[in-house]
Amino acid sequence: MDIRHVFKPLDEAKFSWFHAKSMITTGMGVFTDGYDLSSIGIVLGAVLASFGITKSSPDFAIVSSLLTGAALIGSAIGAIIFGFLANMGRKTFYGVDVALMTIGALLQAFVQNPMQLVLVRLILGLGIGADYVLSPLIMAEHSNAKDRGKKLALGFGLFWGLGASTAAGLYLILHAMGIPLDLIWRIILATGAIPAAAVIYLRRKIPETTRYLGRIKGDIDGVKKVIKEVTKTEVSIMTNVKDNVKALDYFKTNWRPILIAAILWFLYDIPAYAGILFGPSLIASKLGLDPATYQLVNEAFFIIPGGLVALLLIDRVGRKPLQIIGFIGMTLALTSFAFYIQSPNYIPLIAIIFYGLEQFSSQSGPGSVSASGVLGVELAPTKIRSIAQGITVVGGRLGATFASFVFPSLYVQYGLSFAVIFVAIASGIAALLTFLFIPETKSKSLEEASREIEFVKA
Repeated sequence: MDIRHVFKPLDEAKFSWFHAKSMITTGMGVFTDGYDLSSIGIVLGAVLASFGITKSSPDFAIVSSLLTGAALIGSAIGAIIFGFLANMGRKTFYGVDVALMTIGALLQAFVQNPMQLVLVRLILGLGIGADYVLSPLIMAEHSNAKDRGKKLALGFGLFWGLGASTAAGLYLILHAMGIPLDLIWRIILATGAIPAAAVIYLRRKIPETTRYLGRIKGDIDGVKKVIKEVTKTEVSIMTNVKDNVKALDYFKTNWRPILIAAILWFLYDIPAYAGILFGPSLIASKLGLDPATYQLVNEAFFIIPGGLVALLLIDRVGRKPLQIIGFIGMTLALTSFAFYIQSPNYIPLIAIIFYGLEQFSSQSGPGSVSASGVLGVELAPTKIRSIAQGITVVGGRLGATFASFVFPSLYVQYGLSFAVIFVAIASGIAALLTFLFIPETKSKSLEEASREIEFVKA
């Protein structure tokens, strides 16, 4: 039996309103992820000042790390929990993720000290981790093979950046209105509840994926119903396609690409979150920009153009070349930035361009591949796909958490240039690992890309 024939109508379907609607529904959760994770970096200075903590305070580094890292630690925990839960149904828990994000975001407005904010952001992180597993998983399993890369890059990559820019724009508006900083940061952090709550109902209405229904649940009638909903055509499936292979057997075969995908996300999130969490407060001052303007300049001139390049090429050139070139570009741009800011003839505009090229390379490469969940969902068979995605997300969250604790410490002890060189090295290592160990998956069905078909006897 060739299971590719069962899902062939989905893989060969043209991009439709169903795909667009599901992408927006999943993308709004990702928009919230971007808003919630970046907004703390934008208002970090205001939060610390509100609680009487300055750069000269002895607890500056540890409090900054806890505030920025709490949601990341929570998201690692959430990814593991929901990675296992999603094998009981992708749709079953879709909506729970954004509900947790809604509650966590709202509670931030009422905290009275830094540790309360840390605990609330841990709750927020549980929802973010769940969304990092469920959104790419559902998006990929509903997608056609030809456009799967673009859907993930747009729905997970660019939507994240739009969320981050919305937080920055709101900061500028509130600041221009003369609202006190102590109130601004509470408003901005709590506003993340709005986009999360807006898609709870829509997520509950998304149909269960055919891969889950057929390969895990063994519900052939359900498979035919969803295929008809997506493609508007009737299909005849005469064979039971439920997967009886043990999950452990799949892990024995696929452990290496899954592990490498997790390591690559770990390495990517070191420079990515050094910029997301501390760019607005540490790097922006070196560039002569305020926190919100820093985010908006990067988004408009570098991140969005990089994302458009990824959309154009990810399903044509492929995932692997884009990621390699992107990581190399990040390494070169960060290294150039680190050395240039020590120049006696330092010009802020040139430094902005150097750092912006890192953002462009990031979004045109690994930001639209590894960090969009492409590798996790494409390299793992259906039965272990959610667990594998949870593992890769944990890799990314650990990298981001590592950056949240290490980058400010390196900055305080050795200066900005040293800290930037450190994260540049991570990008260089990631380029090499991608070249050596990651297979190309463009235009392949999920069953081919994950080698699932090798376990199905004819």
